[in-house]
Amino acid sequence: MLKIPELSNPSVCMRDPQRVQDILQSMVKAGSNTVQVISDFDMTLTRFAHNGKRCPTCHNILDDSKLISSDCRQKLKELLNTYYPIEIDSSRSVEEKLPLMVEWWTKAHEILVEQKIRKDLLAGVVRESDAMLREGYQLLFDHLHEHSIPLLIFSAGIGDILEEVIRQAGVFHPNVKVFSNYMDFDESGVLKAFKGELIHIYNKREGALLNTGHFQELRTRPNVLLLGDSLGDLTMADGVQDMENILKIGFLNDKVEDRKQSYLDSYDIVLIKDETLEVPNAILLYLTGNK
Repeated sequence: MLKIPELSNPSVCMRDPQRVQDILQSMVKAGSNTVQVISDFDMTLTRFAHNGKRCPTCHNILDDSKLISSDCRQKLKELLNTYYPIEIDSSRSVEEKLPLMVEWWTKAHEILVEQKIRKDLLAGVVRESDAMLREGYQLLFDHLHEHSIPLLIFSAGIGDILEEVIRQAGVFHPNVKVFSNYMDFDESGVLKAFKGELIHIYNKREGALLNTGHFQELRTRPNVLLLGDSLGDLTMADGVQDMENILKIGFLNDKVEDRKQSYLDSYDIVLIKDETLEVPNAILLYLTGNK
């Protein structure tokens, strides 16, 4: 059996522990210079809750800030109350949810653009927010950087906010690349639109395939560690070329009983209500020979 005691943590569920062991042994044999990490951001690298209180996503950081009028905040809240239950409804298919998620994100972005948000105020908003990376984030980011393992953060959030969160945490290292929704500012630094193709929770596959250049550069790294917290995150590695092994780790933060089975069917390792990066870190240490 693997010498990774953390896989016996009470939060860990695996449908097929033998398969997890086989994948990890195969990755160790190939060496850490063949590994890349692809991770979601909100509620995967950041906490879902702290002391019983929900932690903000990139969109929430902005929604809860003083850059936004109370009228705008109310509109965004109404959108959340309408669309979030659809997003996590296990009785609806992804196909059914797709157009509704596009609708949600598009409406939310239109409302934000109306607010004439200033670029130079974003850092302060992040500083004042309750954004929290998961416990163990320092080890995760620093260890990947030390071993020159690329980390792709793939997020349906707001790239400008996401980058500011990791910059302020001191972990925006050169091996980190971000695919996300970026703000487009006019020459006076005021938000006028969002750039490029919309990335939402269920079209990460398209996002992955649009960014073939990134995956082309990494084709000598066919072994993937994927971290996510929704079933939509499972497609983040679809752009990886000539993939050999993929180990999928899923954080199940909410509605555990409804969703546990579908997560176990899709992720190799499911972490139930685990606010730390202890398990991914233990796996990384194992893959880089610190076992």
